[in-house]
Amino acid sequence: MITGLNRVFSHNGKEYHIQTEDLGSQAACFEVRVYDQGAVLWSKKVPYAEIVQKGLPKTEQEEALRSLMDKTLQTVQAAIAKGKLAG
Repeated sequence: MITGLNRVFSHNGKEYHIQTEDLGSQAACFEVRVYDQGAVLWSKKVPYAEIVQKGLPKTEQEEALRSLMDKTLQTVQAAIAKGKLAG
């Protein structure tokens, strides 16, 4: 079971903590949050119902979810680097 992924991203002298947290397969979404010095700067829920609906074996489903979370973290890092989520 994947509970989430975390990453620290440094940009322009600041360290942003980017966190994903799985809200469970029943909700079929995870939340991504960006923290700046402990305060939530930005958050969004990301659905993954299409992964659950495929009926994949558990390990493959977890792998697909981890991949989606990782891509989301990369997208958020790019948004921070472009100044779209400046704190």
